[in-house]
Amino acid sequence: MTITLDGSSLTIEKLVAIARFNERVELAPAALERIRACRAMLEEKLAAKEIMYGTNTGIGEFSEKVLSDEQVKEFQKYLIYNHAAGIGEPAPIEYVRGALAGRINVHAHGNSGCRPEITLTLVEMLNKGVTPVVCQKGSVGACGDLAPMAQAMLLLMGEGEAFYNGERLPGHEAMRRAGIEIPGLQARDGLAAINGSNLLTAMSAIHIYEMERFLKQAEIAAAMTIEALLGNLKPYHPKLHELRGFRGAMISAANLRKVIEGSDLTTGKMKTKVQDAYSMRSTPQVIGAARDAVAYARSQVEIELNGVGDNPIWVPEEKLTLTGANFQGSPVSLPMDMAGAAITMVCVLSERRLNRLTNPALSQGLPDFLAHDPGFYSGLMLSQYTADHLIVEQRILSAPASIQSIPAAADQEDFVSMGMNTAIKNGQILDNAYGVLGIEFMAAAQALDFRQFTPGRGTQKAREVIRRHVKHLDVDRPLFPDHNTMKALVKSGEILEEVEKEIGPLES
Repeated sequence: MTITLDGSSLTIEKLVAIARFNERVELAPAALERIRACRAMLEEKLAAKEIMYGTNTGIGEFSEKVLSDEQVKEFQKYLIYNHAAGIGEPAPIEYVRGALAGRINVHAHGNSGCRPEITLTLVEMLNKGVTPVVCQKGSVGACGDLAPMAQAMLLLMGEGEAFYNGERLPGHEAMRRAGIEIPGLQARDGLAAINGSNLLTAMSAIHIYEMERFLKQAEIAAAMTIEALLGNLKPYHPKLHELRGFRGAMISAANLRKVIEGSDLTTGKMKTKVQDAYSMRSTPQVIGAARDAVAYARSQVEIELNGVGDNPIWVPEEKLTLTGANFQGSPVSLPMDMAGAAITMVCVLSERRLNRLTNPALSQGLPDFLAHDPGFYSGLMLSQYTADHLIVEQRILSAPASIQSIPAAADQEDFVSMGMNTAIKNGQILDNAYGVLGIEFMAAAQALDFRQFTPGRGTQKAREVIRRHVKHLDVDRPLFPDHNTMKALVKSGEILEEVEKEIGPLES
C-alpha cells in the first residue's frame, strides 16, 4: 500500500512502514501545488531583492551578510558542504529513511520555498532504495539536524555516499544505478532540505513504536513472575485503578488480568499473601506511568512529524516571509527524555521482580536461584548480575539531554535542544531493556517449570515461546548464549505476537 505524504497525516506507524518495511510513498497532488505556489512567491521576492534569511543572506552569525545575485546561486552548495560536518559510524538505514519521509512531509505544507524537484527527488530516493550514508553524531538538535541532513543532501548534487541494493556507493553512482536524475541546488533549496529536526524525530518515532511494544511485553513478563510467585491478584482489580484515574495504570492492570486469565490463581483456592511487595503489586502503577509518559511523547512526535519545521517560512496566501525557530528540537527532546527514563524505570521494576524469583528468602518456596541442586549449581544467580549491569548503564543514560545546551555559532545559536543525544541514548536504553526483560522472562519460565498448578493462558503461551528458544536450566551451563537469545527474542516481539494470537490483542 502506497503511503501518501500530504503534510498532515503522517503517523508513527506510517513512518515505521516507510523506514523499516520500505513502503512506497507518493506526494499528494495538492501538496505539490502548494510547493509550486510557494516557490513562485519566493522567486518573486528574490527578483524584488527582498532580504530573506538563508536565501540571499548568510546563515547563523553571518545572517546580516547580504549575498550578491551570483553568490545566491552558489551559496546553497557551500551551505551543504560546510554543514556536512558529522562524525562517527553511519546511522541505521531505517533512521535515515524516516528522516527523508519526515522532510518530504514538511515540504508538503508548501511553506519551505524549495523547488518541487527537490521534494520529488527525495520521494524517488525512498521508493528506489537510495539511502544516504549519514554520520550518526554531530547534530545539536536546533537549526534542525544540520550535520546529518546536510550529509544526506549531498546526493542532491551527485556527491556524498549512499547505500543501494546492499552496497555502499558514491552518491552519483547510487543515483545513476537507481535511475534518479540529480536536481542540483538553486536558491533556498539546500537550506529547505536540511533545516529541521527530522533525523532525531524519525529516530524518536521508531523508538516510540518499539517502546509501546516493549511495555506490552513487560506486562506479560510481570504476569508470569506474579504467577510464579503466587501473587495476590487484588492489586490488579479494575475498580482499584478506576478510583485513582490514571489511564496507563488501568490499561496495564487490564493487560495483566488478560494474560493471567485461566490461571488456578484466579479461583481463590490457592493460598497467597495478604499483601505482596511493591515490585509486584505496584506493577500497573509503574508500567502505567511509563505508558502515560510514552503516550505524551507519541503525541508530541506526531505533531512534529506533521508540522512545519523550517526557517524561514513562507506563507503564500499572505505573501509573508517569517523567520523564527521552528527547527528547535526541544518539543521532541524533552518528552523523549522522559520516555527513555520511563523505560529505565520499568527495567528497574523488572529486576526487582527477578530478585524475588531468585532470592530464597522471597521466592515463595522456589529453589534457591532457581537451581536444581542449590549450592552445587548456582542456577540463575549470575543472570541478576547481568541485569544489574544493564540497568546501571540505563540509569546513566537517563540523565536528560534536553537541558545540556552548549551555545554555538558565536552565541547566535545560544540555546540548542541536544535532541540527537536524546535519540541516540534512547536507542541504547531500549537495547539494554531487551536484555533486562529477556532475563526476567527466562527466570519466570524457569520458576513456572517448578510450580505444580495451571497458569494463565497468556502465561502458558509465553513460556511455550521461550522454551522454543531457551531450554530449562537443569544443569548449570554458560548463560551468555541464553541471555543473548532472550534479548533477541524480546526485540523481535515474537512473545507478544504469539500471546496476542492466543488471548487476543492487549490494550495499547
